[in-house]
Amino acid sequence: MSMDILLQNIANSITLGSLYALIAIGYTMVYGIIRLINFAHADLLMVAAYIAFYGILIFTLPWWVAFLIAIALTALLGISIEKVAYKPLRSSPRITVLISAIGVSFLLENLGIVAIGARPKPFPRPEELVWNIHLGDISFLSLTIIIPIVTFILLAAIIFLVKKTKIGIAMRAVSKDVETAGLMAVDANRVISTTFAVGSSLAAIGGILWSMQYPQVDPLMGVFPGLKCFIAAVLGGIGSIPGAMLGGFVLGFLEIMLVAFFPHISGYRDAFAFVILILILLFRPGGILGENVVEKV
Repeated sequence: MSMDILLQNIANSITLGSLYALIAIGYTMVYGIIRLINFAHADLLMVAAYIAFYGILIFTLPWWVAFLIAIALTALLGISIEKVAYKPLRSSPRITVLISAIGVSFLLENLGIVAIGARPKPFPRPEELVWNIHLGDISFLSLTIIIPIVTFILLAAIIFLVKKTKIGIAMRAVSKDVETAGLMAVDANRVISTTFAVGSSLAAIGGILWSMQYPQVDPLMGVFPGLKCFIAAVLGGIGSIPGAMLGGFVLGFLEIMLVAFFPHISGYRDAFAFVILILILLFRPGGILGENVVEKV
């Protein structure tokens, strides 16, 4: 493999890893607060992509206005899902809430198929954001630079939110012990709603960036990216924000390099991610940066 091709693949792996990391952070934030794998999170990126798609093409909004509306409406949808599908089951067994999350995921996907249609549609790329960059023999889209920058900025913002703000301190308190936090005047409902709003916003941004990088939308577009990002969160340490970031980049790098060095098994690229999940659960279930903790049933 020539140096140019290697650098091209490294650039691609950074871009893919950034997308995985951005969406995985939303998974890990919700899990860190209420110990729930929010499988509907993957479908929120689909909702955001469609809102942006119709905002640009049907309502002829400027791309940045359509993107902001998509993020805001997806955040509201995330809060609504928590209020309707998860909050009433908060004192129920974990499996009940998990089944509810899977049900919400299927609901969003099938509503999309019925209301919009299953046929993929091309996503409009804003010319101000997408252009070709040439460095010697290497050629890549501007998104290869934009996506990692956006991801790192959002990671820094999330870490600041969690570590330095009052709502962040409340999030950490609720994640440790929701009952005790309530006795200390922490409004757990507000904290959980805020967490879903932030996580859903990250899913929306990830969905928009994913649609620009791979420019088409369909009602099932969030299924495999969502599963990959869940694997990235587990790989890095579910519940750890830096772990989700690390897991996303590691998974993106391994996927791209697998195809680059072993093109004859590129058809097993998706299966490779699930092999990683099995191995990490077998040998380090806490993930790279997580802790192995036995949960109380």
